[in-house]
Amino acid sequence: MPIVQIHNSDASFEQTETHDSILRAGLAAGLGLSYECNSGGCGSCKFELIEGEVEELWPDAPGLSARDLKKGRKLACQCRAKSDLVISMRTDESFRPSILPQRFQATLESRRELTPDITEFRFHGPAPARFLPGQYAMLSLGDAPGPRAYSMSNLANAEGIWEFWIRKKPGGRVTESLFALLEPGDQVTLQGPYGLAFLQTAVPRDVLCIAGGSGISPVLSIARGMLSDPAMAGRKLHFFFGGRTPADICGLAELQALPGFAERVRFHAAISEPSPGDGWEGAVGFIHEALEQTLAGTLADYECYLAGPPPMVQATTKMLLLDQGVPAEQVHFDRFF
Repeated sequence: MPIVQIHNSDASFEQTETHDSILRAGLAAGLGLSYECNSGGCGSCKFELIEGEVEELWPDAPGLSARDLKKGRKLACQCRAKSDLVISMRTDESFRPSILPQRFQATLESRRELTPDITEFRFHGPAPARFLPGQYAMLSLGDAPGPRAYSMSNLANAEGIWEFWIRKKPGGRVTESLFALLEPGDQVTLQGPYGLAFLQTAVPRDVLCIAGGSGISPVLSIARGMLSDPAMAGRKLHFFFGGRTPADICGLAELQALPGFAERVRFHAAISEPSPGDGWEGAVGFIHEALEQTLAGTLADYECYLAGPPPMVQATTKMLLLDQGVPAEQVHFDRFF
């Protein structure tokens, strides 16, 4: 099997047949390789090939700029080693996985419609499900073109259950097949856990979760983790969720079922496309606007977790970091595109 050596370091790892990319092989070996989305969009896992030959799985991945391409840079999440390699790539202890990711087959146990375009998929794996609240896994389905990242909505458990709240994206590389073809009893390949925007249990601040669309999945896991962890018993949670219409709002019932909801949680919802007669009496506008109107001037007091469409994440981070002065180390999100 090919050996990948990190230039100017003692770090190396083997890419076995069970690892479908250089990045995922390195993370499975416990190395702190730089990454975020794991699916070709963010560019965080860029590397330079010094020696050896690679197979490029998605040559046109948007994570590489024209300048990157001119310099011969490649994405570790979209390359597989074809020979022994020497690569130059950013590494850091902050990227080192605390739970080593695994690759395994999982069986769909059930699917539950939550909104017109968000469905909960519940899978059963062969071993205990080990991950941190807020992390994600890579899902591969049949002949779909490559794995897709989806965040878990549940918590780690001994039963091996992995739950995902997934939005059907028209023309999506995986979701079209996932929604149209996958039925209980069918199998998929899961790899995980991945992700750096997980719950920081040792931080003494109250928690703020902000989500749009299927971005609710990881922040629901974070809320569940916070309310079930005795070490966080004294902390409060503000949960902001935005959708286009009232039909898009979900998650409140699951939050209300958690211990301490009434005393510790405040749920805030906003819709951006109201219509006459829809019966909506809540906030109208984008969710970051509702957040700023509700908590302006106090946002630096919170540990912030956000997930959702890129425009929502970008607008929210701008408001938090630039307009409200929240320190960057208190804002957690994984960039997906």
